[in-house]
Amino acid sequence: MAITAKQVKELRELTGAGMMDCKKALVECDGDIKKATDWLREQGIAKATKKASRIAAEGLSRILIDGNKAAIVEINSETDFVAKNDKFLALLDTTLKTLIGSDAKTVEEALALTTEEGTLNDTIINATAVIGEKITLRRFEIVDKADDELFGSYIHQGGRIAALTVVKGTDPQVAKNMAMQVASMNPTYVSRNDMPADIIDHERSIQQSLVANDASLANKPEKVKAGIVEGRLSKSLQDMCLVDQEFFLDTNMKCGAYLKENNSSVRCFVKYTVGEGIEKKEENFAAEVAAMAK
Repeated sequence: MAITAKQVKELRELTGAGMMDCKKALVECDGDIKKATDWLREQGIAKATKKASRIAAEGLSRILIDGNKAAIVEINSETDFVAKNDKFLALLDTTLKTLIGSDAKTVEEALALTTEEGTLNDTIINATAVIGEKITLRRFEIVDKADDELFGSYIHQGGRIAALTVVKGTDPQVAKNMAMQVASMNPTYVSRNDMPADIIDHERSIQQSLVANDASLANKPEKVKAGIVEGRLSKSLQDMCLVDQEFFLDTNMKCGAYLKENNSSVRCFVKYTVGEGIEKKEENFAAEVAAMAK
């Protein structure tokens, strides 16, 4: 099948691999981005880098805590200039206060909530008209905690990154430190116990392919190869799990040990990176397309 420049660009953003390697992977996998990502990893060409690090969108994320309830929200704008506008910041505050008093589960339900201007959707439309840019409520989450739990929150770069944790314990600083850990180290799960079996199986298959394609391991006994696979798997998975990560304030300690030392445990967390997964138009890709066509 014909591979488009857009597909190559998307795969490059996902993997960090070279343009021609991405094109070859897409050809091998009939244009399937997910299969092509795995193909590159299996060949040892890419390391499944985060697409978010190469995609930008503007706006801000904020957190509001009220007793045993917290809300985290991301609202997008077209430019970072507007994201610093007082009216935009007021819209963020209104949205958070509206959400935290509700049981909304979806963006559609949130937009239908009542505000002084009618609905939250009306409020956003009015802000759009005044500010002069498209403004959207992208996502939110309302989180509850028990009386013996604490919220930890951290806002980075003025709202480009927001992290919220729910920690069982008595020390607010521990809860905040875990929010900072989430913001800086980007775990996906609290622990391996929370990780779906298919995620583990998928990562194991990637490591098996890497070992099978490693010429330096060709003459190793199968038992040794299996051990290498499991060792690499464990290292890969620990980066995804909060409790297995190195604690950002003391890299000689794992987060799990830090939590145990402070008689605490993390129940859940939420992290928003503004613009994550939203592709902005780029004007300088033509040269790369031309190079690929040669």
